[in-house]
Amino acid sequence: MPAKSVSGPAASGGKYKAGTSQKRMQSRSTKAGLQFPVGRVHRYLKRETLSTTRVGAKAAVYTAAVLEYLVAEVLELAGNAARDLKSKRISPRHLQLAIRGDDELDILVKATIAGGGVIPHIHKQLLEKGKKTAQP
Repeated sequence: MPAKSVSGPAASGGKYKAGTSQKRMQSRSTKAGLQFPVGRVHRYLKRETLSTTRVGAKAAVYTAAVLEYLVAEVLELAGNAARDLKSKRISPRHLQLAIRGDDELDILVKATIAGGGVIPHIHKQLLEKGKKTAQP
């Protein structure tokens, strides 16, 4: 008995025809060329706003791009600080030195960084070498 020929969707292996190329799913982060998750940022924006407020799709893309830029800036400066201190890992101390060393980031980040320590600073008057004393 000859083998039965299979027809229908099983013959082509799915709902797409054999000759056509199916489109792959592409995330909004990939479409925007970002590493940060646009969908998650959009979900958080919708959750944190008022229930009557609408959040556009471009708002999530823009916010994710801004967050990605800020993180890249901080990590670059912290990596430079870690390299200066001859360390291969970025610690909270390196983050503290990077943020407090940059004027704009210092204004933006007002939080205390746990384990960051203090910024080295010696007052000018304490550095004076020769003291002026009154001679009689």
